Amino acid sequence: MPDSSDMIVFWAVVLGRLLLPLLIPRWPLPGVIICLVLDGVDQTIFQQFTSLPLEGYQGYDKSLDIYYLTVAYIATFRNWVNLDAFNVSRFLYYYRLVGVALFEALQIRWLLLVFPNTFEYFFIYYEAVRTRWNPARFGKRYWIIAAALIWIFIKLPQEYWIHVAQLDTTDLIKSKIFGVATTATWMEAIANRPMVLVIAGIALVAIVALIWWLWKRLPAPDHAFRLEADPLPEYADELNERLAIGSKGGWFGEGLIEKIILIGFVSVIFSHVLGIHGSTVQLIGEIAVIVAANALFSQILVRRRVGWESPWMHFLAMLGLNAVLAMGLIWFIRFTGGLVSMSNVVFYLLLITLIVTLYDRFRPIYTARIEHVAV
Repeated sequence: MPDSSDMIVFWAVVLGRLLLPLLIPRWPLPGVIICLVLDGVDQTIFQQFTSLPLEGYQGYDKSLDIYYLTVAYIATFRNWVNLDAFNVSRFLYYYRLVGVALFEALQIRWLLLVFPNTFEYFFIYYEAVRTRWNPARFGKRYWIIAAALIWIFIKLPQEYWIHVAQLDTTDLIKSKIFGVATTATWMEAIANRPMVLVIAGIALVAIVALIWWLWKRLPAPDHAFRLEADPLPEYADELNERLAIGSKGGWFGEGLIEKIILIGFVSVIFSHVLGIHGSTVQLIGEIAVIVAANALFSQILVRRRVGWESPWMHFLAMLGLNAVLAMGLIWFIRFTGGLVSMSNVVFYLLLITLIVTLYDRFRPIYTARIEHVAV
């Protein structure tokens, strides 16, 4: 059984991976980079500071990846002014979502190569452009080419390296480049072939010079350097606070369908990590009932012209509603002879409420943006 220090480290990392993505809507670029870095070092943290078994790490890692990518995707509803870039990112996100769901179900590693996580780097690229330029100035062809280059030259080699070849970068550098055993220290490696360090330094200087040369040839910036998300346009102010899913085209609309698909896929992916062995169809059906009830509740509030000024009040109101729905589902499952894990119920309760709240607050801004462009 893990000791208390192991569990402190474990929960500190997990809470970081659950809470830090909430920075993304307001601070898109630094938020997603922080999540990316934590994703890259959490296994090392577990190996160095705990004695926890890591057999299920792959599923845990991919599930939490999907969680923060989901927050990033929903943030594009709020922040991305270029609708062509948004549509590209939407395809890339759902393509990866399907791939991870298939991987969790079949445990075939090459699926992660076929369905690479191009969305993440495309999101970073868009937000890097936005720090100095207005993304609306670039057309559809520009964003498609950017996505294709990221897919082919960055993500495919990375996914192959990690998930198909399963190469350890540290071991490879020590054995193939420095010519020492993988157990050697870095000082021993450098002492064995010091010229490698010199060559690496020259290469780094050359890369920095190339980046600087390209930077100087970029078009004139549209605004000062900006990491925080752009302020919302005036036409989105009322929609941001008052509209909820279903207010356009009735209760059962495109937004409701997307929420069911989105939360359904995310929930199925997490079910493998949580050890839920029930029917996938049943799980998605339960998710659909909760999401539809949330949409109906939101629609009633819209018609009564009730809005949530505070996102926390919005979240707590939906959490209360979902807690009542969850108790009803628990009663039904137990009445029919099924078993329920309360820890899993609480986790899904928080996950569903968070995604629904973010989606309902940000999608109306996207809807307003489409209407504004159409006019």
